[in-house]
Amino acid sequence: MANSRLRGLTWWRKWAKKEWAITAVGFSLIVFLFTLISDSWSRRDDSNLNNPFDHTHDLVDLTLVRNAKNTGAFCLDGSLPGYHFQKGFGSGSNNWLLHVEGGGWCNTVSSCSSRKFTRLGSSKYMESQVPFSGILSRDPSQNPDFFNWNKVKIRYCDGASFASHPESEPKNEEKLFFRGQLIWEALMDELLSIGLSNAKQMFDIVAGSSSGCSAGGLATLIHCDNFRELLPKDTTVKCLADAGFFLDEKDILGNRTMRSFYNDVVHLQGVAKSLHKDCVARMEPSKAGYFFLNKMLHLLFFQIVTFLCISFDTNLIITISRFKNILIPDASDPHGDWRNCRLNIHDCNPSQIGILHGFRNSLLRALGEFQKIKEGGMFINSCFVHCQTWMAETWHSAKSPRINRTIAESVGDWFFGQKAVKQIDCPYPCNPTCYHLDFTRG
Repeated sequence: MANSRLRGLTWWRKWAKKEWAITAVGFSLIVFLFTLISDSWSRRDDSNLNNPFDHTHDLVDLTLVRNAKNTGAFCLDGSLPGYHFQKGFGSGSNNWLLHVEGGGWCNTVSSCSSRKFTRLGSSKYMESQVPFSGILSRDPSQNPDFFNWNKVKIRYCDGASFASHPESEPKNEEKLFFRGQLIWEALMDELLSIGLSNAKQMFDIVAGSSSGCSAGGLATLIHCDNFRELLPKDTTVKCLADAGFFLDEKDILGNRTMRSFYNDVVHLQGVAKSLHKDCVARMEPSKAGYFFLNKMLHLLFFQIVTFLCISFDTNLIITISRFKNILIPDASDPHGDWRNCRLNIHDCNPSQIGILHGFRNSLLRALGEFQKIKEGGMFINSCFVHCQTWMAETWHSAKSPRINRTIAESVGDWFFGQKAVKQIDCPYPCNPTCYHLDFTRG
């Protein structure tokens, strides 16, 4: 036994003397390789810290405006307004993108009262977290130009595109707060205090929400000039309205449904005080809704740097979020002749498609002057969808609608290139890349 142990020890000593140098070199090589791998992992972790994108989800918490109570900036039901803030990083640390949620309007005391019990009239019903996707995404492959910017999703809860005023609040037992303008001001004050005042590039955008972005589109156009005044003169400020342009057109029965509807919104909630001064100076009370549409926007187009993203907008033909629509409101289709077409554009007959093309022609005529503005941008496609910037599927993906380029690429060319981007699609159904909504699936 002793001899066996002695032989083993002798072997080890002999092996150590003969091959120690080789072993030491091999061990050193292993340590070196491990160090390289560890360093690679470390750099990868640093990269993840610099770009904190989680491919499984990107939920952002709701924040209630701190000073809203002191300034009287309340949602329709008297609750505090809110927003979702995602801090920028890297090269985007001093750049900001604001997204204004949409969701229609309320034009009567009754409709505004009903709205109080939804997330569009009360922060009590707002989601505590929302996903940021499309132009709000932190994924560079989904959002190549703005992924690392400071991004804010402003929740909409006043019912008049952040343009209502308390002087118009009803004095009866139905307690309603028309504080949209005050909400906007309180929001701006808070965002300025957390870093917006240091912005180098500013993008005020309407990308909307699942309930529709049209109201947010008007909010952006109404407040863009004021927005510029809040920031340093050397800050680049541009605005994008996604599905936020509305025509003062007759519906299929010849009625001015939208003009009447907007007229009610303007008068009920005192919106005129938030409209452009040149617009208000020319306004006749009976035509307030008309100026809230075409004329106000035409005046603004020449004074703000704007990009319009417009589709074969579902808002033209179907009811969204309980507000009346332009071309085919429910009352104009008593026999349901347009029902299938309203739910799925593939079910429209040739006559109905012809009427939709006529509406498209009216839209292009209305935008004729804007097309001449070098600084302005346009992306007008023939897709049956409402809002295209907030969804990855339509903003920037392998399956996104294209007019030569995706919407994201077109917006990036316009924002950074200082060049005119006027992308106008051929009439439906010419574009095979279109993403079409199908409401027959529920």
